[in-house]
Amino acid sequence: VQLQASGGGLVQAGGSLRLSCAASGSIFSINALGWYRQAPGKQRELVALVTTGGSTEYADSVKGRFTISKDAAKNTMYLQMNSLKPEDTAVYYCAAQTTTRWHWGQGTQVTVSS
Repeated sequence: VQLQASGGGLVQAGGSLRLSCAASGSIFSINALGWYRQAPGKQRELVALVTTGGSTEYADSVKGRFTISKDAAKNTMYLQMNSLKPEDTAVYYCAAQTTTRWHWGQGTQVTVSS
């Protein structure tokens, strides 16, 4: 499974961004898709997850502000981020879980200015 993330950038606090992650390769083997982020000096953390069945999970810090979704026809996952805060600044990674392991895309930088 190969993943290509895009959509990061610089935005003011309170603004919005939408991240995209295009998947290719062994799509049929994917059980779940997720977004993770890593801020400088911090560990990588789960932001949001969506299973093939459509169940979602969010970090408490983003609930009510971020929405994860997927378009099966386009093999693409999205993360709509609203009401962004400076503490959301991080490198965001998309990931896919298969039966054998997690697959990671390259990160995309999100910077929220105050």
